Amino acid sequence: MFKKVKKWLGIEGVKLELILPEKVKEADGIINGKIRFSSMNDQTVDAVKVVMVERFSRGRKKEKLTDEYRLGEINLVKDIPISKDNPVEINFSLPYELIKSEMDELEDKNLIFSGLVKVAKKFRAVKSEYYIEVEAKAKGTALHPFDKQKIELE
Repeated sequence: MFKKVKKWLGIEGVKLELILPEKVKEADGIINGKIRFSSMNDQTVDAVKVVMVERFSRGRKKEKLTDEYRLGEINLVKDIPISKDNPVEINFSLPYELIKSEMDELEDKNLIFSGLVKVAKKFRAVKSEYYIEVEAKAKGTALHPFDKQKIELE
């Protein structure tokens, strides 16, 4: 009975780890990485979802606003057998498209205004952070394994 509950909750089940490069060039438009699966029991992963998210924040203290945007997403639908104490690695390529505001486009196009735009962004505390999130659906579990890592664009 206790073993069934542990399996249903994902305890001693499939664990996953996201392996990404430290920095990615913004102009590339694709991120190549790996997902490492491990488990204490034999299990099967049905599907894997990989998403790139931009967390865009602006303002300070009480006036701070934060939005999240999905920049890219892939779904890997295939059965991946994970054997006991034998890690499995899967490679992936995640295409993404950055969303640029009017200020960003002005900064990129016009050399004269780029310094002014940078000062305005600093004054309004504009900041973007990028994350890669991965979630796997394992057979027979209610709580699915996931991982989230910050990635730096240059």
